[in-house]
Amino acid sequence: MREWYKTHLGLNTNQYGAVFEWRQGADSTQKGFTQWSPFTEKTKYFEPSAKDFMINYRVNNMEGLVDDLKKGGVVIVDTIERYDYGKFIHIMDIEGNKIELWEPNDMEFEKLGKKIGAKTTK
Repeated sequence: MREWYKTHLGLNTNQYGAVFEWRQGADSTQKGFTQWSPFTEKTKYFEPSAKDFMINYRVNNMEGLVDDLKKGGVVIVDTIERYDYGKFIHIMDIEGNKIELWEPNDMEFEKLGKKIGAKTTK
């Protein structure tokens, strides 16, 4: 799948998918990144959702958002995971879709990409 998108649509793919680089609207000197990651049809990564996809949203203030989601009765699938390049948590929406929330550290994410030799698609 990654090779098809590389060949036919020009995405700069790596072992995880592709990273799209963009500039932040409020400050165009600041970069932002969006990750595209296709999974095999046998993946269990999307569980407990029965769907064959997962949406990933960039968020601010992960802890505050999670507190608000809990108060709103949103199903929280796991706990906040922390990495140099950001924080992650998974929730379920009302249709049973697993949602990944990412509070990015774009500077560290860019460093990681350079370390593994990944090129972004602009």
